[in-house]
Order: sequence, then structure tokens, then C-alpha cells
Amino acid sequence: RPSAATAAGRSPAVPSPATVEAVRAVLARGGAPEQLAVAAAAALGEGGADALAENPWRLLAVAGIRPTQADSLARALLGPAAGPGDERRAAALVGWLLEQAALKGHTALEAPTLESALAQYGVPQPAEALEQAVAEGLVLVFHEPLGAPVAEGEEQPVRVLMGLEAYALAEESLADGLARLAGTFTGSADAADWEAAATGTGAELIRAAAAHGLVVHTGGEAARAEPLALLEAAGELGLRTCLAAHAPAPGAVTVAGLLAGTEGPERDADGQFALDLLVVLDAPQLDVESAAALVESVPDGARLVLSGDPAVLGSAGPGRVFADVLAARACPQLVSRIPDPGPLGELVSGIGVGELNQVEAPGKEVVIVPVRDAGEAVHRTVQLVAESVPRAFGIGADGIQVITPGHGGPAGTRALNAALKERLNPGPGRFDGFDPGDRIVHVPSPGRAVPGRVVSADAEGLHLDAAGGRIVVPKERVAAQVRHGWAVTAHQAVGMRWPAVVAVLPGDAAQTLSRDWVYTAFGRAERHLSVVHGVDQALPRAVAEVLPKPRTTRLAGLLRTQAAEAGERPERPE
Repeated sequence: RPSAATAAGRSPAVPSPATVEAVRAVLARGGAPEQLAVAAAAALGEGGADALAENPWRLLAVAGIRPTQADSLARALLGPAAGPGDERRAAALVGWLLEQAALKGHTALEAPTLESALAQYGVPQPAEALEQAVAEGLVLVFHEPLGAPVAEGEEQPVRVLMGLEAYALAEESLADGLARLAGTFTGSADAADWEAAATGTGAELIRAAAAHGLVVHTGGEAARAEPLALLEAAGELGLRTCLAAHAPAPGAVTVAGLLAGTEGPERDADGQFALDLLVVLDAPQLDVESAAALVESVPDGARLVLSGDPAVLGSAGPGRVFADVLAARACPQLVSRIPDPGPLGELVSGIGVGELNQVEAPGKEVVIVPVRDAGEAVHRTVQLVAESVPRAFGIGADGIQVITPGHGGPAGTRALNAALKERLNPGPGRFDGFDPGDRIVHVPSPGRAVPGRVVSADAEGLHLDAAGGRIVVPKERVAAQVRHGWAVTAHQAVGMRWPAVVAVLPGDAAQTLSRDWVYTAFGRAERHLSVVHGVDQALPRAVAEVLPKPRTTRLAGLLRTQAAEAGERPERPE
């Protein structure tokens, strides 16, 4: 089986032209859009044309395809044989449903949930379909204990979970890796030196890291000073250290760059990082595959500190790694007592506990701009970015970030970016809709949004200045990977901060707001926050009542089981 590190970087291979043409012919024969050929060939691999002709529901492996589209292709290619009870259809639907769940953060689903979903898509015997999928190895089944262990002879209540192998492998690898780091750390020979370093900011975290191989640290933006103090102390003690973050940050490598080998320490002959201490900021943004690959790469005896704010939006990918490690209480947990300063810190701290407070803001740190409709929201946003905020605070447009709930709609990122471009960098968009100087976000993979600017374009592609370096995005990937970036979603903004933020809350976004969204969006502002407010009472209601949607995962249960087994294991004699 592939390692977790391999799984974390899995992406479809580039298909050969012959494969693409063969798949295109099958799609044409079935009346499906031929422009799907490249994506289908990449998803299905060599021999994809034959596989698709034999089982048209394999089309569901292509991102964005719905069951109705696969059913239509199947009817065209198979005729009357393409019924709702076809075993091939049921198997493809099981995989598709689990992949759709992964897009919402789940690494597994309860069996009754899957059965209900299959029934909604017309599968006549969903329980049998699931049994068949398990028998064929398409999905894995797990029995997770519920509640405290029962006495011998009694039956332990369990919940039956089903998941895809990739995510099951990642969660199990991650649980094993975390246990390995906690178990292989033998303490420090220079304990007195560590204790001497444990003064001032970060003293508790320094003491915890001195004595343990795995530590979790929670806190807001100001609390980042504590892991930074730990890194400084460890460096002075001669340890090889590395600081990793979700987004580009001073003194830190990105998690993506660290895993790709383009940033951070080199790897040894066993593929592990040459370091003694790894501190990961923005740990709530770790999806389960990235986390597994990261932990797998930390050598025995080294220290790992996971640090982050549990109140922000969760990872874009599947899993709830940080929350599960906290819930399992698998290692020491340090809760920072450093408050975020000023009116903005007071506002965001209140949101974190469900309270939208009116804060004293004598320096206009927080300003509410009421609007009646989406058109007025766009107009006022442009006015704030181009005129009001720069004039009042001396912050240029480059230091102002607009954040809105979604991409679509009359006040989503697309509409806002079009209006902001027209005002701040007008041009014909001669490079696939972009002009030199356009503010952009580069999205090389789901969940990563790297801010930057367009420099130029040529036969190679679109040249960007992003993350402190030059990036060339091939022409065929520009539409999928590059978007205008004056306005972004809160998911794209997480892990980054700007001098000023304009949070746009149009009326049509009222039903999408949640406490973690508001906390994340408002918390991106360092000096000033303008709220373009068109949702009336939906905002305080979201903060008070709308909690993050739960994710079904296995990591917390795996960690608890490991801890219980370790407690039952007799100590080995010296």
C-alpha cells in the first residue's frame, strides 16, 4: 500500500493524447460533452476508454459530474440494461457519495447514512449494495466503540462506519505516527537548560515541549508569540528547528512547500526531516492526508508542536485533525492566556464564545456600513477600498482585503472582483481575463490560496509574483488555478492577515453564515474592520447559534483506543 506521504500528494497522471482521444470517442458515442475527455482520461487512466464503455458510471470519478449525467451516458451506451439497480451503478454511487462527503470534511460515513443516500438515488436494495461494495474492496468498514469500555462478557456498543481506503489509511497512519512521536521521545538530557529558558512569554509551552514529544497549543493571533518563543529557546539550545504554517508567513515555511520538498529542511535517507523540533501553526487547516504525511516525516525522538486557533474555519480537505487530537486528549494541551489586543481583539474573542458585542472603538477600528441590497454592497465596498479606508487610515488598497461568503451571487467574489478591478486596475483582461498588476490568488490545489499579482504572460503561461517568488501557470491551467484576489472567501483568507479587512455580508448570504465563518473573516483584520452589513439579525444569530457543521472522522477514536491499549500494556523491564 502507498505511504501516507504518497497519498497526500496523489493527483491524476497526465493522460496520453491517444487515451484522451479514445475517451472522447466513447463520450461522443454516448452524447456526453466531449470537453470532459481530458478530465475523464486523467481520472480513469490508461485504458479509460474501455473501462468507461464497459461501465459508464465510472464517469462519476470525474470531479463535478453528477449521477444524472452518468445515468444518461449509461442509457446511451448500454440501452435497457442500464437500470437503477445495476451493480456497477450502485458501486460507483457508493464511491461518489464518500468522495462528496470528503469534500465536506468527512473521512467516513455511518452505514445508515450511506444506505439512505443510496435509496435517494434509486438503488433498490441499498444495504445489499453496501455489502457488495465492501466484499469487492471498494470501501472499508469499521466498528468504532461508543462510550466507555464495558466489562468482559458484555457487548460493546459500536457505530458502523464506512470509508474509502485513502482516507482510512491516512487516519490510521496519522494515529500511529502521533503515538510514535509521543512514545519514542525519551526526554532531554539538558532539562536544566530547558527550565532556565522557560521564562516570560511561552514559558509553559517551553516546559511542555521540554518533556514531551507531542504537544498541542491553542490560542488566537497574539498567542503565536508563544510557539515563536519556544523556537527561539530551542534554537539557542542547539536544536534543529522548523516553523511551518498554512499560508506564507515571516520566518515560516508553508506546510505544502515542506511536504513538496521545496521549502524547509532536507530529508534523510529514510525520507524523514532533518530536524529536532517542528512547530506547525494554523494546525486546524491540516487535512488528514497532509497531516499524515507530515507526521510520517518527523523522525523518532523529535518533538512536534501543533498550534492553532480551534475557533477558525476547519480544513478545506477531509478530516478534523486538530479538533480530534484535542478531543482525544492524547498529549499535553496548553491553552494560551494571551488575549488578542484592542477593540478588534475584544470583538473577535466575543464571537469565539458566541457573543457579538458592541465594542468601544475610539479609533474607528470597527465600522458598520449598512446596505439595503447587493448592488449597494458592491458600490460601498469599492468606495471603502478605493477611498474611505486609505484616506482615514493611510492604508493603501494593497493592504485591504475584501472577504465575502461565496464566489457566486450579485455580491460574491466574482462580482466584487470585477467591480474592484474596474476601479483599481482597469484593463481588457487580455491574458485569459487578467492584466499586469491584477491582484490574484493562485490555487494550485484545493484548500491552498496563495495571494499575488500578475506580472506578464507569454507562450509559457501566466507569470505571477506570489509567495515571494515568481510562478508560471501554464495557459491550460489558468482558468482553474488563478482568480482575481481583491475579494476572497473566508476559507481562502484563513491563515493570513491584512492591515484592513472589508467583510461583505449581502442579504443573500444570511443562510450561509456561521460562528466560525464570522470569527475567521473578522479576525483577518489587524488595524481596521469595515462590515458591509446587509443581513440584519442573521449576523448575531449566526454568531450565537450556528455552530460548525460536524464532520464524521475516525482519528479521535483511533487515538483513544491506542491510549487505552497503551494503558493496559505492562511496562517492559529495564
